Amino acid sequence: MVQRSNDEIRGDLSYLFDKASQALAARMTTALADLDITPRDYCVLTKAAPGELTQGELAEIALLDKTTMVVTMDNLEGAGLARRTPCPEDRRARIVQTTDSGREVVGKARTVIDGVYEDVLAVLPEKQRAAFLDALVALVGADGPLSAVEPTPNTPRRRSQRSSRSS
Repeated sequence: MVQRSNDEIRGDLSYLFDKASQALAARMTTALADLDITPRDYCVLTKAAPGELTQGELAEIALLDKTTMVVTMDNLEGAGLARRTPCPEDRRARIVQTTDSGREVVGKARTVIDGVYEDVLAVLPEKQRAAFLDALVALVGADGPLSAVEPTPNTPRRRSQRSSRSS
């Protein structure tokens, strides 16, 4: 495995965010496995708890595309952790609600995830933890420069090996 120096890594903000996100997601996935849910399931269940959001609104808040949201909801409904009910204002939309079983799982998962967060942040002294979290909120919070996830226009696509050979 190729090792990068800390100075090189420090200069690559995208790498730092990607690596942290991937590593944290992997830890959370492992930690939540005993509860038979994924970090995505947890995210959707917690955001659906008030029972006021449509599936589309929930997908937007959870940063999920529509297809992933449908698959996630199918799994959560199948497990009895969430349900979809018709929206009174829009017959095409469905309101997502966390079931009693779902709320129970969320409570257990919250404890597990708090433990993961504590383990991850334990490397930082208390003052650095607060500063680190404040800095992340300043970056991705409502007014932060990274608050909006905007689609990238004209993303180049790689041609498949097959189509490039036949050209």
